[in-house]
Amino acid sequence: MPSSGGPPALVAQYLDYVRFEKRLAERTLALYTLDLVKLNAQAEAAGVALTDVAHHHIRRWVMQMHSQGRSGRGIALILSGWRGFYVWLGRQGLVPNNPVLDVRAPKAAKPLPKALGLDEAVAFADFENEADDPWLEARDAAMVELLYGGGLRVGELTGLDAAPSPSAKGWVDLAAGEAHVLGKGSKRRIVPIGKTSVAALEAWLALRAEGQGAEMSKAMFLGRYGTRLTATSVWQRLRRRSRLAGTATPVHPHMLRHSFASHVLQSSGDLRAVQELLGHANISTTQVYTRLDFQHLAATYDKAHPRAKASAADKK
Repeated sequence: MPSSGGPPALVAQYLDYVRFEKRLAERTLALYTLDLVKLNAQAEAAGVALTDVAHHHIRRWVMQMHSQGRSGRGIALILSGWRGFYVWLGRQGLVPNNPVLDVRAPKAAKPLPKALGLDEAVAFADFENEADDPWLEARDAAMVELLYGGGLRVGELTGLDAAPSPSAKGWVDLAAGEAHVLGKGSKRRIVPIGKTSVAALEAWLALRAEGQGAEMSKAMFLGRYGTRLTATSVWQRLRRRSRLAGTATPVHPHMLRHSFASHVLQSSGDLRAVQELLGHANISTTQVYTRLDFQHLAATYDKAHPRAKASAADKK
């Protein structure tokens, strides 16, 4: 039978228990109340008592919540409240087992990596800060070229040495147009870099020796006092550069890597090649860029196709 207002007796007893025994905050108690009232409503709709709810009921209700747009995190919080309620019922000897046990909320979809649009990425890479110190400008321009032109991770960038050696983690062969890097899992790979990147590196290396302590450092990219540039410093310099360039979104190193992968995939459609360029051990890691590519295609369709425009007009 449907309840006549307020939580049913078992739910009210449990709420009293958590209020006084666990001393839950009022906000938490209010959320527990809402979730358990929802549980009771689901049970009533299914024609079962709260003590007769089974594992398959819980799973069906989770799927219903998910299909209605409830987030995985929201469902997980609801399940946590339900699980605690059935633990208490079990201690009272009112249920033989916990129907919420081993039921998990759907995993939230991984957010897409942020990438710059093609025109925006090219404009950012082409930006010249004429007001900056020429030494810093040459260094930062070379960093941008390697991050966007080669898809390097920031750790791979900062690990580069100015010249190859047995102890070097990475270096750039300008004559061959290749960057030799040490990636995740200590895996080495060779990344091709274009003429623009080579030119930017040559310009930087011509000025690099002017930095204090540069002759004592093996690092390709240095701070003003001759120490190897850190990942944090690269983040800060890119953020500053994106602000000066007027980029709509603050740029960080991994955004340039994502942009590199997305734009290569858009042009070539070769997922395996992008996997090799990025140094991904598994193709599934690279497949996220197919979603980025689809978003780009969908946006282009919405803007350009007359039927898409017609559909948009019909919705108004």
